[in-house]
Formats: sequence, structure tokens, C-alpha cells
Amino acid sequence: MTRTEPAIRVWPAQGQTEAVVLVLHGGREHGRRPVHALSLAYLRMVPIAKAIARASAHRGVATWLLRDLVQGWNAPDLSPVADARWALERIRRRHPGVPILLVGHSMGGRVALRVADDEAVTAVCALAPWTPPGEPVDQLGGRLVLIAHGDADRVTDPRESYAYATRAKAVTDRVLRYDVRGEKHAMLLRAKDWNRLVTRFVLGALELEPFEVDVTKAMTQPAPGGLRIPL
Repeated sequence: MTRTEPAIRVWPAQGQTEAVVLVLHGGREHGRRPVHALSLAYLRMVPIAKAIARASAHRGVATWLLRDLVQGWNAPDLSPVADARWALERIRRRHPGVPILLVGHSMGGRVALRVADDEAVTAVCALAPWTPPGEPVDQLGGRLVLIAHGDADRVTDPRESYAYATRAKAVTDRVLRYDVRGEKHAMLLRAKDWNRLVTRFVLGALELEPFEVDVTKAMTQPAPGGLRIPL
């Protein structure tokens, strides 16, 4: 049966839900084919969503993994942006008033950064994001932002995410960016390191655990400080 709307997989919080992490997968620039449950871009985010849930569900955090309706960005329609806003609306209905943290990979990273203007969003974690020149940053004002990019990525350009992070520093004073040494776009060579980076950020951003001192220092440095942290 053909889907008529996006799909969501949920790892619920234990007890009352105090926050939600929305996880967004990658895609391609153009594509109207549906995203299936066995799509590689979608499957790549399942371990990350599970890692977040393992680290935070017992502390009142629900993890939602969105599966887009179609594969492409599809400008000017911005298909995955519409899907993410659809998911945000459903989170607000189910858990009114809770903070939402966004985690996205590749195209999903671009989407996460785009929809950070939602009033419930407090932080964004963009992994190997697709951030072409001219991508807006004003919507990040007041948000906590982490960007991480493999320095061997040949699908999305780490130089572009560095330029994006530099511009983001002008609208929010809490931006940090990691260079993941030797890593490619799929985040498979150092999967454990990616999972640990994301879970630490989630717990810190939701104030469930303190950030490490070096992270706090990096976030508050003026650009280009804190934007080429080696991992």
C-alpha cells in the first residue's frame, strides 16, 4: 500500500515524557520515490536513534525516528522539511510544552537546521550535513548547535559545513563543530564514536548531564574557535 504521509518509529520515555529527540535521515537532491523501511539512508539512523533511547529513555526522553514520504529534497517543494514540520506538530500534540532536540544526517542535517525555528526546538545536532552556500542561519538564534563532519566525506562537503558553522556563530553563541578524522559520509568506520558524540550532546543539551569542560569552552569561543575540534 502506498503511504500518504510520513511514518514515525518511537522509542518511548520511561515514565513521564520530559523531552523528545526527533531523528531525521538523509536522502538526495531530487527524488519522488517513497522511502521504504529498508532504505539505507533510513536504516543508517536506526542505530543512532537506539543509542539515544538507551542513554535517555530512563530519564524521561522519548526518541522519534521519522521516515520521510519521498527520498528527495525536491526544491522548491522541500519535501523533507514539510515532513519534519508534520512530525514536530505531532510531537507537540502528544507532548505539549516539552523541549525538542533535533538530530539529522546528511539531507536530514540540513532539514534539522532549517526547522530549528520551531518554538519547541532548543538544540540541533547535524551530522555530515548538506549545507550548500547560502543556506540560511537566522533560524538558529538562541539554539544550541553541534555540527560534526567526517574529513574524508566526498558526498557532502566538510568545508561547506565549516563555512555554515562560522556564519551560525553570528546568530547564536553556542555552536561547536567536530572534524571526525578519517570518516566518510555513511558514518560507519567510527560508528561508536558518532553514537557517543550524539548521546553526550543530547544529555548535555537537555541538561541531564553536564557538558565536559572542553565542550563548554568550545561553544563559547568566537569563530573560528570551536569549529574544528578533532575527533
